[in-house]
Amino acid sequence: MSSSLRGRLALGFAAIAVAIALLAALGVNLAFKSRFDDYLDQQRGAQVQQLAAAVTVMYQAGGGWDTDRLDQLAGAVAMTGADIRLLDTGGTLIWPTADSSTSEMAQMHQEMMGGTGPLAAPIRVPIAVDGQSRGTLQVALPEGNVPVADQQFRSGVNRMLLLGGVAFAVVASALGAWLARRVTRPVAELTAAARDLRAGDRTRRAAVSGPDEVAALARAFNDLAASAEEQEALRQSFAADVAHELRTPLTILRSQLEAAQDGVVELTPALVSSLHEETVRLGRLTADLETLTSADAAAFSLQRAPLDLADVARSVTAGFQHRLAERGLHLDLTLRPALTCGDPSRLAQVVTNLLSNAAKFVPAGGRVTVATDTDGGLTRLCVSDDGPGIPEAELPHVFDRYFRGSNARANGSGIGLAVVAALIHAHGGNISAANAPGGGAVFTVALPVTDMQKPVLTAVEPTAPGSPDTLARPSPVPDERSGH
Repeated sequence: MSSSLRGRLALGFAAIAVAIALLAALGVNLAFKSRFDDYLDQQRGAQVQQLAAAVTVMYQAGGGWDTDRLDQLAGAVAMTGADIRLLDTGGTLIWPTADSSTSEMAQMHQEMMGGTGPLAAPIRVPIAVDGQSRGTLQVALPEGNVPVADQQFRSGVNRMLLLGGVAFAVVASALGAWLARRVTRPVAELTAAARDLRAGDRTRRAAVSGPDEVAALARAFNDLAASAEEQEALRQSFAADVAHELRTPLTILRSQLEAAQDGVVELTPALVSSLHEETVRLGRLTADLETLTSADAAAFSLQRAPLDLADVARSVTAGFQHRLAERGLHLDLTLRPALTCGDPSRLAQVVTNLLSNAAKFVPAGGRVTVATDTDGGLTRLCVSDDGPGIPEAELPHVFDRYFRGSNARANGSGIGLAVVAALIHAHGGNISAANAPGGGAVFTVALPVTDMQKPVLTAVEPTAPGSPDTLARPSPVPDERSGH
């Protein structure tokens, strides 16, 4: 992790930090330079106005310009490095004249301050006295004439920007490395948990907390691990139950057949009937396992056709009434037209499993009701009973594979309702389980309504993985399915 994601994140944070620091320093430097140049322009303008004011007072009313007094300004003007020329209203040069010592001093000072750069273009300033124009002052200042204090200030600011940028880059890089480690730590924990889980530690969970996406991923991983652990426990319990289910009839068959072979008992019709019952029991259990394998297939291959779900329910209940009567149960039918599109044999299996499930829990003298109808765009099948109902804690799990309710009989395989749910979902429908207000369980199947006049093609509906060839064969009538 340190050489991959964490290293790349730290390097990325560091690169971003350095780039931001450089861009910030460059932006501040450019903005400061612009403002500083404006400040220098203001300073030069103020200097020109000061020179103009100093020259203006040298005009004597009625006497014209006092060149002697102007020559006294030569020293001060020369210190600025500026070149000043005073012109009268006619454009004639008044001061300094070509042979004036002022020009020589300005030239000498300019040579001494050669580092200040060449003179800029002259600025023309009108000179007015008592509201009348008396001439024009031309002032040419050195382009590089920046005061020492201003130069030091500018250099100091640049050094601060450089040092601040470097410090920011270092701090941001360290912070980026810390953030990279913090971000990748839960990912590393998730990776370790996944490896431990794959190695066989079903109790391993990712110790990640927080509100972010990685924590949400960790919680989802833990939920998945818990589900896998639960499924593993259910599979082990199911394997033990199936072994018991197989062992009992096989033991009976073997003992009775060996007794008949040894002449201990006669092979009477009653014995043959008993042996037949045990083989039927084995056949039912095998059918359960076959259906479970089919439910794990890649798709349910459904031979779909328009049908009336009421006809399917009527046909199944006709063959189921004898079994219910043997258990002392009453069957009520409320079958209204319920048009849909589906596989008749698979939907018959759904009705059979729901009736078998109800028969396990309703005590003698109880009642089982099968109803079909159409509500809006849905075709509904409802199988209800007046038995003890489903414990509230078990309602969310009644359609889970291998789940057996607390009141289920020991010979239940725990897959009947799971197969029902898989078949209904393969038809594009839904199934729900609830408790009736007056007691008893209610299973409701909802399928899309289909117009019987429209042709329907055979379709393959994906559900859980498996073999279409196996699914194409109708399963034997199941019995003693999973509990509520």
